[in-house]
Amino acid sequence: MAHPSEDDLTDEYPVQEDEHLVREAERIAVAIGRMFPGLCEVVLHDLRRPDSAIRAIENNLSGRQVGDSATELGLRRIADPDYPSVIQNYSNQFPDGRPAKSTSIGIKNADGRYVAALCLNLDVSTLSPLALTLANLVTTDVEHRGEALETLRDRTGRELRSAIDSFAAKRSSTPRGLNRDQKRELVRQLHREGFFETRSSAQLIADRLGVSRATVYNYTK
Repeated sequence: MAHPSEDDLTDEYPVQEDEHLVREAERIAVAIGRMFPGLCEVVLHDLRRPDSAIRAIENNLSGRQVGDSATELGLRRIADPDYPSVIQNYSNQFPDGRPAKSTSIGIKNADGRYVAALCLNLDVSTLSPLALTLANLVTTDVEHRGEALETLRDRTGRELRSAIDSFAAKRSSTPRGLNRDQKRELVRQLHREGFFETRSSAQLIADRLGVSRATVYNYTK
């Protein structure tokens, strides 16, 4: 079996390694593009051939073709190995005017030279109406913003007893040990917080505070 010559090791082998990198990047480009059909254009540029750089293109949103030339970013990377390898989430635009959000990832070989670039161009024109719709869905009325008008949960007896005990504990007292003004304050607070929604609540509050059910209702006024 013939062994590679010294010239092969210095010339042919690096070329083969570069081609291997580009082929692996091509597989990644295809996989990413097929994950976001119709939404994200994925382009692989072979920077070894700037005049015919586009090696693969998935979800063609820009109208470019395989064999088209490199973009400005690609030319900058070819000219300068120190050019940033990742430029992420920058504003861009498709030829027909649609806005895009782009990310460009440069791929270097073992010698530190750019051999390829993987570029993702997200069509945000299709997402903007959806974002607006979602924003409108979650927007609350300015008049009541920050004000808890109701709590969407069942007011159980355990929760009611906990609220009463907590109120008393903060005042270093037991529920029955609260004075009349404090009991009135507590009842009104419970009323505001929706604890009177069930018919049994008033009786439970009365028993907890050691007062009559009628007194509890009077305290709510």
